[in-house]
Amino acid sequence: MDIFELCSQCEGELREVFEKIDRLSFENTKKVMKAFSDHRVSDAHFAASSGYGYGDYGRDVCDSIFAQVFGAEAGFARHNIVSGTHALTIGLFGLLRTGDTLYSVTGKPYDTLDGVIGITPCDGSLAEFGVIYKQAKGFLDLNEIEAELKSDKSIKVVYIQRSRGYEQRRTLSVNEIKAVCEVVHRVSDAYVFVDNCYGELCEELEPTAVGADIAVGSLIKNMGAGIAESGGYIVGTKEAVERCANRLTTPGIGLEAGASLGQTKSILKGLFFAPHVVAQALKGAALCSAMLTKLGFEVSPSPFEDRYDIIQTLTLRSADKLCRFCEGIQAASPVDSHVKPEPYAMPGYSDEVIMAAGAFTQGSSIELSADGPLREPFTAFIQGGLTYESAKLAFCFAIDRMMKDE
Repeated sequence: MDIFELCSQCEGELREVFEKIDRLSFENTKKVMKAFSDHRVSDAHFAASSGYGYGDYGRDVCDSIFAQVFGAEAGFARHNIVSGTHALTIGLFGLLRTGDTLYSVTGKPYDTLDGVIGITPCDGSLAEFGVIYKQAKGFLDLNEIEAELKSDKSIKVVYIQRSRGYEQRRTLSVNEIKAVCEVVHRVSDAYVFVDNCYGELCEELEPTAVGADIAVGSLIKNMGAGIAESGGYIVGTKEAVERCANRLTTPGIGLEAGASLGQTKSILKGLFFAPHVVAQALKGAALCSAMLTKLGFEVSPSPFEDRYDIIQTLTLRSADKLCRFCEGIQAASPVDSHVKPEPYAMPGYSDEVIMAAGAFTQGSSIELSADGPLREPFTAFIQGGLTYESAKLAFCFAIDRMMKDE
C-alpha cells in the first residue's frame, strides 16, 4: 500500500479520536482565555523589567494566570529556569529539609535527577544535605503508599512522575493522581509532588486541581507551545509555592524580584497557543500509532486509547529500523533536515542512543522528535509536533523510509 493511502485510511478510522481531541483543545482554550480575561491582560504587561525586577506587574500577572489555568492557589513561571530538571530541583530543595524522606511511588525518576537526589553521588545533591531517598516496591500501589506513610513519619514529599518518559510503562491519568492525593492527605502531612512534564493539557484538569500540592514542568514542553524559548513553572498550594519561591531566588525575597527581560510576552503567548499545539501533538501521535499498528508493530498507547501525555512508543524490533525511522524524522524536520542522526554513547545510558530533533528551540520536546537506545526491543520514543500537518508528513516520510529495502 502507498504510504499516503495508508495515512488516509488511518485518518478516516481516527475521526472520532480527533474529534475528542478537538473538544479537549476547546475546553482547555476556554480555561486559558478566561484566565487572560480575568487578569485583564494588556500590552502594558509585556513591558520588560531589568535589574532586580521590583514592581514587574506583568511578571506577577503571568504567575497568577499560570496558577489559575492549573487550578492552583499560587504559582510562578520564569524564563531563567533552564530546564524541567532545574524546575524539579527548585521544587525539591524548596520542600525538603535535613532528615526528611523523598518517597517516589512511580519507580525511579528520570536519569537527569540521579545527581539531584544523590542516587549518583554528586556535589550538592539532596543526599549531601541529609535528605533520604526511598522508592516504592510497587507502581502506584495505594495500599503500599498508605502503609509506608503510616510507618515512616519522615516522609515529606511523595513524588509522582506523571509521564511514561523513556520507560515502558503507562502514563498516569489525573484521576489516578487524585487517588494518591486522597491517601496521602488522609494519613500524613507530606506534600504530593508531581513531575507534570509532557502531560499538561492532555486532560481538562491538572494534578493541582485534584489535590496535588505541587506540579512542575518546563516551558519548552507542552506549556510553551514552541513559542517560549526557555523556562519552567511551579504551581500548587500557596504555602508550598512560597517555599519553592525561596529557592528560586532567596529566602525573604521569593517572587518579589526577578527581571523579566522582556520574556513575559513569549511566555503568555506560548500559554495562549498551548491547548491547540498539544492537541496537534496528540493527533500526530495517534496517527503514527495507527499507521504502525497497521504495519504489524507494537505501539503504546494504541491508536484508540486515552492519552495522558504526548509521548508515543514504537517497538520496531531492529536497530536498522530504529535508525532509519529516526533518519526519516530528521530529514522531514524544518531545521537541520540535511543532518543524518547517528547512534552515539550518551552519558547516563548503557547503550548507544540515536536522536532525531530538527527543532527551532534546542531541546524543545513539544517540537517533533524521535529517539531511542540501540537495544532490544529497539523502541522509538516519539513526542511533540507543533502542527498536525508537519507531523503527518514526517511520519509518512519516516515510515516509508523505514519500510523500504536499502
